Amino acid sequence: MLTTLQLKLTEKIKQTALVTGAASGLGFELAMLLAQDGYDLFLVDVDIQGLEKAKKEIETQFSSEVKLIAKDLSTCNVAPEIFEAIEDVPIDVLINNAGFGIFGSFQDTDWKREAEMLNLHVVTTTHLTKLVLKGMVARGKGKILNMSSLAAFQPGPLMSLYYASKAYILSFSEAIANELKDSGVTVTVLCPGQTKTCFQDVVSNGIGKSSSENKISFNIACPKAVAKYGYEAMQKGKIVAIPGNINKLLSKLPRFVSRRTATAVIRRIQEKNRAH
Repeated sequence: MLTTLQLKLTEKIKQTALVTGAASGLGFELAMLLAQDGYDLFLVDVDIQGLEKAKKEIETQFSSEVKLIAKDLSTCNVAPEIFEAIEDVPIDVLINNAGFGIFGSFQDTDWKREAEMLNLHVVTTTHLTKLVLKGMVARGKGKILNMSSLAAFQPGPLMSLYYASKAYILSFSEAIANELKDSGVTVTVLCPGQTKTCFQDVVSNGIGKSSSENKISFNIACPKAVAKYGYEAMQKGKIVAIPGNINKLLSKLPRFVSRRTATAVIRRIQEKNRAH
């Protein structure tokens, strides 16, 4: 017969997390933190080679069982496919991390790519949360971490839809966190500023080129530090997590100046940051 301690240890070992955008960057760092704490993992990304590399690195260091789901999260109706692939395994932690940005004037940018971004940030994130949340609420426990951005706090000229979609994630996460109060399920939204990941490699300027190097290198955070901050905030059940004192201050910019002025400041930053 198992002792109470053995039962608790067994329960912890069997905990499972699902992480999207897990092949690199913050998604990979968050997966590493989960593995360190003994979670088994479902890792989702369009980059199968990156996923395989992540799986190898995690399983080399930790005892977690890692399963891979190669899916393009920007496509329509992908959330049910991911949910079906987890084979009815209860998900204790859901991290909606996958995302990308598009740079350029709205009138000039490519709609197909923008629609994919909106589908990823808004539809897939929302639908996957809804599918996983039902089981969490039924079990009376669970943690969700949604990836927003410092961009969520003000309009962003030259990245208008990216900023708007991140504002959606922030608003959505705060709202359902309130709905889930006392349910045993918590929702955290992580809002980092500039972070040294491969994100910039896929920020298109709208005409097929990329801006892979930030011209403004001030206040760029380490992905390990950002992931750790967000992970700890999630484990504590904090709702809004903004890493870094400068970012916390910047998130309050629209409170101290007019939105028109804040928008103009953001445009100037974008122009300088991605100047050729």
